[in-house]
Amino acid sequence: MRDVIFVACILRVHKELVGESETPSHDPATWAMSIADRCNPNDKKVLLQIKKSFNDPYLLASWNPKTDCCGWYQLECDEITNRVTALTIFGGEISGQIPPYVGDLPHLKTLIFRKLSNLTGHIQPAIAKLKNLTMIRLSWTNLSGPVPDFLSTLPNLDYLDLSFNDLTGSIPPSLAKLTKLNALHLDRNRLTGSIPEAYGQFKGSVPDLYLSHNRLTGKIPKSLGDLDFSVIELQRNMLVGDASFLFRNSSRSTFRIDISRNLLEFDLSGAIFPENLGALDISHNRIYGNIPSQITSLGNLQGLNASYNRLCGKIPQGGRMGRFDYSSFFHNRCLCGTPLPNNCTSG
Repeated sequence: MRDVIFVACILRVHKELVGESETPSHDPATWAMSIADRCNPNDKKVLLQIKKSFNDPYLLASWNPKTDCCGWYQLECDEITNRVTALTIFGGEISGQIPPYVGDLPHLKTLIFRKLSNLTGHIQPAIAKLKNLTMIRLSWTNLSGPVPDFLSTLPNLDYLDLSFNDLTGSIPPSLAKLTKLNALHLDRNRLTGSIPEAYGQFKGSVPDLYLSHNRLTGKIPKSLGDLDFSVIELQRNMLVGDASFLFRNSSRSTFRIDISRNLLEFDLSGAIFPENLGALDISHNRIYGNIPSQITSLGNLQGLNASYNRLCGKIPQGGRMGRFDYSSFFHNRCLCGTPLPNNCTSG
């Protein structure tokens, strides 16, 4: 029987390579191939509907109805249940909108549409039916419309990436209800309004927070200072006011803080930097005061940019500070000392 299956596999591969079509047959080889097809028939039907919705693109050429869908590119099946658990459509020429049929793959844990510049329309509401999803990555596309509230109803979601799109509107506070979320990417869109106060009240996991390169306004909620974010990126928005509450606890595990290119204005003199801090960018704001000497104790600091502010006083020496050149400190009101000139009265 093994020999029959092996021969059948060879014949099928040959026919696919030369472009021959298979005709119905009742011979043992064909029968053996049919029982080897472990793909769930409902999942297979849905996948073929998705392919048709995209006008049978070359990227999905392996999605042949005569073959086992668990062997198709761009997806994965569970080894025990044989249900489709991951749909990962990446790159290639895909045009149109996300088909509603994606909501008919109930065992999906991973849903990725990425680097598809011709993918348009709003984020598909049918995604709300996929309660087993742990990862959604809809990035580097031309998706538009709002960040939908229904994403907050996906209880197992631990990674949400909607970056590099054309999304507009405000950030929904409801996403703070996701208790398992480890990373939230809403960066590189055209989002407006303020950062929700609820984002300082995540229950369970505290996600890496990426809200940069949008059009956000208003003040950073003080509640964000109450959570131990590993990464917080708010750069290139129009945020105003005080952000000193992000620097008041050395025991935090925060590794990267980027609040650059905003309109923030506060005194840095009393800042207490997290001991694990590896990258800090506060450039292009209106921050004043001096750089606290505690910064020299940060053994993991690899990146620092405090330029284009209103800082004064001597640049602290020691620790890893010697690795940063003048571009990390220039264009301040009266900052001085290596690597800048020693004259603290110069502008």
